[in-house]
Amino acid sequence: MESLFAAAAARRPLPDGGIILAATPLGDPHDASIRLIDALSSADVIAAEDTRRTRALADALGVQIQGQVVSNFDHNESDRAGQLVEFARNGKRVLVVTDAGMPSVSDPGFPVVQAAYAAGVPVTCLPGPSAVPTSLALSGLGVGKFAFLGFAPRKDGARRAFFSSFLDATHATSFFESPHRLADTLAIAAEVLGPQRQAAVCRELTKRYEEVRRGSLPELAEWAAGGVKGEISVVIEGSSGAGEVDVEKLVEEAEEKVSAGHRLKDVCGEIAARTGASKRELYEAVLESRNS
Repeated sequence: MESLFAAAAARRPLPDGGIILAATPLGDPHDASIRLIDALSSADVIAAEDTRRTRALADALGVQIQGQVVSNFDHNESDRAGQLVEFARNGKRVLVVTDAGMPSVSDPGFPVVQAAYAAGVPVTCLPGPSAVPTSLALSGLGVGKFAFLGFAPRKDGARRAFFSSFLDATHATSFFESPHRLADTLAIAAEVLGPQRQAAVCRELTKRYEEVRRGSLPELAEWAAGGVKGEISVVIEGSSGAGEVDVEKLVEEAEEKVSAGHRLKDVCGEIAARTGASKRELYEAVLESRNS
C-alpha cells in the first residue's frame, strides 16, 4: 500500500493551498481511489456533506483523519464557500467530499468551485465513482450521446414539461429520482414520451441490493408501483425519430371522439398511449387543423 501511495504522490502531488474535489464511493468502500485515501489522511480541512458519513468512510478505509472536518451541505454551502477559499488562500489543503459520488454533480461543491476560481485559488479533482456514468453503462441502452438532468421535478406539471423538453431528443437522458415518486414519474414519462420508449432504473448501485430493471416506461412504472427503496438513477433511451404515426389520421380520429362528447385532452391522452404518438404534439395538431 505504501508503494501505491508513493507512486500516486510522484505522479500528481496534492496541492497545498488549494481546493480538492474528490469522488467518494457510491456504496462499496473498496471503490475509493488511492488518491482519495491519501487526501482524507493529509487534508488540513475536509468539507463534508455529512461529517458522520465521511468519518465512517475513513474508518472503513482504515484512514486516520488529521485535519478539521466541517459540514458543507445544501443549506450552508453558499455561506461556507468563502471560508473554505480563505483556508486555501492561507496555504491549507481543503478537501471537498459528498456522501457519495462527485461533488457539484447534483451534490454540494459548485459554490466553492466558483468562489475559488474568482479568488484565483487552485482547484483540482480526484476522479472516481459517479452514479451517472455507472447507470449509463448498466442501462444496456444506446448512450453514446446523453444528457444528465439532475433530479426530476416534484410537481406533475413540472414533470410533464421536464419530459416534453426532451421528447424529440435522439440522445439518452439520465436523471435521479426519489423512490417514493418513481412510479408516478415513470407513468408521466410514458404518457409524454410514449409507451414504446425503453428505459432502465438503476437502484442501490455498488451496494448489496444493487438492481437494474429494464423495459418500456409503462412496464417500469407498473413495477415501481409495487414499492421501491434506495437511491435511484433512471436512464431513458432517445427518440428514434422514425415518425411512424400518421398524424393526420390521428387528428381525424381525435375530432371524431370529441364530436361524440369526449374532452380533447382526454382523447389525445388515450390515442397517445395506444399509438406511441406524442400527446402534446397531437393536441397541438388538432388545434392547428381547426385554425387552418
